[in-house]
Amino acid sequence: MDNSIIFAVGGVILGLIIGFIIAKTLEKNNASKLVKEAKKNATLILKEAKSEGETLKKDKILQAKEKFIELKSEHEKVILSRDKKMAEAEKRTRDKESQISNELSKSKKLNESLESKIKNYDHRLDLLEKKQEAVDKLHKSQVQQLEVISSLSAEEAKEQLVESLKGEAQNDAMAYIQSSLEEAKLTAEQDAKKIIINTIQRIGTEEAVDNCVSVFNIESDDVKGRIIGREGRNIRAIEAATGVEIIVDDTPEAIILSCFDSVRREVARLSLHKLVTDGRIHPARIEEIVKKTQKQIEQEIIEVGKRTVIDLGIHNLNPELIKMVGRMKYRSSYGQNLLQHSREVAKLCGVMAAELGLNPKMAKRAGLLHDIGKVPDAEADMETPHAILGMQWAEKFGEKPEVCNAIGAHHDEIEMKSLLAPIVQVCDAISGARPGARRQVLDSYIQRLKDLEDIAFGFNGVKKAYAIQAGRELRVIVESEKVDDQKAADLSFNISQKVQTDMTYPGQVKVTVIRETRAVNIAK
Repeated sequence: MDNSIIFAVGGVILGLIIGFIIAKTLEKNNASKLVKEAKKNATLILKEAKSEGETLKKDKILQAKEKFIELKSEHEKVILSRDKKMAEAEKRTRDKESQISNELSKSKKLNESLESKIKNYDHRLDLLEKKQEAVDKLHKSQVQQLEVISSLSAEEAKEQLVESLKGEAQNDAMAYIQSSLEEAKLTAEQDAKKIIINTIQRIGTEEAVDNCVSVFNIESDDVKGRIIGREGRNIRAIEAATGVEIIVDDTPEAIILSCFDSVRREVARLSLHKLVTDGRIHPARIEEIVKKTQKQIEQEIIEVGKRTVIDLGIHNLNPELIKMVGRMKYRSSYGQNLLQHSREVAKLCGVMAAELGLNPKMAKRAGLLHDIGKVPDAEADMETPHAILGMQWAEKFGEKPEVCNAIGAHHDEIEMKSLLAPIVQVCDAISGARPGARRQVLDSYIQRLKDLEDIAFGFNGVKKAYAIQAGRELRVIVESEKVDDQKAADLSFNISQKVQTDMTYPGQVKVTVIRETRAVNIAK
């Protein structure tokens, strides 16, 4: 039994081995077939690749030949164009050479003719020198004869002639100056008047008079006692905090605030209004309200400056200058509000600059800043003229040289270096001289009239002098025996020049010289 199993198992194993051997032989046969087929395909691919390579090679050779032919034709064209240009250049050079040779031949001929002319001129100069010597001898002999006849030497005759001509020359020069001025006035004065009148007509003006006193209105006189406080402690606290003198008198429903500083007066007025409205009036509350009001006024000054700059269309102004512009609201000059005056001058400058073809924005800038030197500063030197001080501040805060020069020169403290300076000066005079603009102190007004008359009396031949029309005209009466008509015209001119150089005044002063002759006879 065991042997039969062994034989059976052995038969199975033998069958499996034989099957495996048969399968391997079949796989080898298939693989050999595949290898043969692959070799055939490879040979075919190689043949096709070689044929394609040959065709590509032929195509590339043909393309290269065509490209070579194209390049060769282009190169030949370039060579032909160069040859043509060279032939043209050679032709031009040949033409120039022939032209130069012709010019050289002409120049030779000209040189020869010039040499002959020079010889001729030299001969003529010799003749002229000989004739000049003869003329000089004749002149000397004639001068000697004249000296003998007139019993005067040549120098003495010359001095007498010069003295006699001096008076005539002065009269002629004065007449010429007068006629030149009149001719200039016929054209320039008309145009200037037209520009100035048009400018003034286009600007709306206001009459603004600032005082040193403000009136604080109250509802009833009972409030006065609360403001004064027990033993006057409230009113003393207000005066100490604000620096303003408070006058409480019998004036019904009113308290007077007196101070030269308009900012302090405004701080005191607003502080009183807040205290009276709130009802709590005692020293601690007064100090608190005054400090808040001062901050409010400082902020309002900045806002006023910004609003003014925006209204005038001025850009990139330094914040410190904007602050100074705002402080102008609380300053006055001869009773004219400084900010109102500066705005007016700025508008006038802009219009006048536009009429003359200049930059109106630059002119407005100079007009607005021309009086910033009048705004006091803790570091400022009060002895420096306000125009120079304003110019220094403008330079410090980066303004352009034209604007700085216009600020410094509007009262002739420095030399004018641009056209903006006379425009600012004229517009400042227009704004200050118009009716109702300024309030003059009586003493300074009388002194100005007296100075005008004294200048007239400083000239010879003046009999009487009257300053009339609020100092706008000076009438001078001269002695007819000492001053003739020509000298009267000269005197008018000289007095006007003296007034212009020695005095400071708004607008202009007309000088009228009157010469009167009277013939009196008595019938008996």
